[in-house]
Amino acid sequence: MKNKILFIIASLHFLQVFTIVAQETIHPNVILIITDDQGYGDLGVTGNPHVKTPTIDKLAKESIRFHNFYVSPVCAPTRSSLMTGRYSLRTGIRDTYNGGAIMASNEITIAEMLKQANYRTGIFGKWHLGDNYPSRPSDQGFDESVIHLSGGMGQVGDFTTYFKGDTSYFDPVLWHNNQQQTYTGYCSDIFTDQAIQFIEKNETSPFFCYLAFNAPHTPLQVPEKYYTIYENIDPSTGFDRDGKPFPKMSEKDKEDARKVYAMVTNIDDNLAKLFKKLEELKISDNTIVIFMTDNGPQQLRYVAGMRGKKGDVYQGGVRVPFYLRAPMVLKKDKDIETVAAHIDILPTLATLCNVSPPKDRKIDGKNLLPLLEGKTVNWEDRPLFFYWTRKYPELYYNMAMRNGNYKLVGRTNFNAPLTDFELFDLKKDPYELENLILQKETLAENLKAKLDATFQELIRSDNLNSPPRIEIGSKHENPVILNRNDAGGQRGIWAQEEIFGKWKVAVNKGRYNIRFKFIKPVPSGGTMFLEAGTFVHRQSNGKENSDIIAMNNVFLPAMDCDLIPFYTSNGRNILPFWVELQKLD
Repeated sequence: MKNKILFIIASLHFLQVFTIVAQETIHPNVILIITDDQGYGDLGVTGNPHVKTPTIDKLAKESIRFHNFYVSPVCAPTRSSLMTGRYSLRTGIRDTYNGGAIMASNEITIAEMLKQANYRTGIFGKWHLGDNYPSRPSDQGFDESVIHLSGGMGQVGDFTTYFKGDTSYFDPVLWHNNQQQTYTGYCSDIFTDQAIQFIEKNETSPFFCYLAFNAPHTPLQVPEKYYTIYENIDPSTGFDRDGKPFPKMSEKDKEDARKVYAMVTNIDDNLAKLFKKLEELKISDNTIVIFMTDNGPQQLRYVAGMRGKKGDVYQGGVRVPFYLRAPMVLKKDKDIETVAAHIDILPTLATLCNVSPPKDRKIDGKNLLPLLEGKTVNWEDRPLFFYWTRKYPELYYNMAMRNGNYKLVGRTNFNAPLTDFELFDLKKDPYELENLILQKETLAENLKAKLDATFQELIRSDNLNSPPRIEIGSKHENPVILNRNDAGGQRGIWAQEEIFGKWKVAVNKGRYNIRFKFIKPVPSGGTMFLEAGTFVHRQSNGKENSDIIAMNNVFLPAMDCDLIPFYTSNGRNILPFWVELQKLD
């Protein structure tokens, strides 16, 4: 009888343990790590003898390694595709600024998808998909957010760090759950520490942690102790070239590389701290870890021989490292040569986390689980589209289509003949040196037809033709601060004073106090104008020069419009640096 009771107790204990393990396996934790402007060659594991990345190298050896993984040539498009599984143009993302880096709020993100299984969700670092309601992380499925604004700290859109100049990465004012908060330390350390705190708070429930470092993006600022590791190296020497092309580096390129490597090593140390915490909490085996970068390097340096850099549709601009470790379902490390892309992450996580992907829209990505499990018999290569130009795509300029081993590249005019394009066999020519356009015209024509069809479909996307608007006077965000990153108008709006700019907004009816902040004090005696649709308000400035002008108790009706502010003085029209609108009623 006693043995029978012990057997029953042991059986119940086994069932309890089995149930816990089963639940953990059904909904594993997810940590998605992405770095900013770190190229394929900025890791030890990808052949760089200078940069010290022991933690990431170890992760790579423990992971499934995709050797042909692709992203967009620049950051906001990559991040929108990563979050939604869709080409960026479908989401309303068409630029990194110029008002084109606001993702439509009707998009469904990984965070929103995982909410089906009650995941707790957090983002730490760079969002770059909209700084105002309804496009902030908190509006797109994230419970916890500690982020900087716009495309980078120290940039014009991130107005809490812009005026810090060469120290913008240190002791910054960040945005914690949409409120400004002062932090002490270096940005990558802060974002990692905040991610660890989030994980500690949610260790007993499934969580999604999006750790999106803004490093090693410019401005290249790094703690001195990391810079000293690299201050005496020559980043142009020491490589096993083995026939690989290598860019000629100027002295500035070399100094930039030293700083980038220092920033990457800092990230590596932070990831060591993060992974140690997973082990201490005993959740490492139940946590999917993904490491990737968002595009190629911004500066010239080692990129494993590939052609191009950030912004290019050549390999150096769009091929990045991608490592996925999922010990609960995928036990062995593996190398995968099949082409995959950022659009594949959402559908893959949907399967690994046992949630449903969005069913009411086109998902461009594919579930990679068959590749992860080695089931490639029925896997079909699909065409992948790449482009990058400012504001909107320019037909056939910096545009590419890859299908299988072949890639068609256009850097030409909209009406150019086929012979003006480039065709590469990437299996035989991974460095894109031999143009096969004259030898394989039929193949090139087929790729161009696919490129044309994809372009024509994407350029008609609803969210592109009816772009997202920032909501003014909402209960979800009041006041609203419109920043330069989201200003449209003339191309290339940045920190210029005399330039035409506007913001696309959806105004709630009411009375507003409005403040206009200028980069430098504007001269007295001028006039401040605010155009909102058919409503125009003007106010004479007083006798003193000032960098802030206020318009109080301004009535605005409910409307969708372009908000156009400018200060006119002595024939000059000056655009504010930011505009704050606070609804009073």
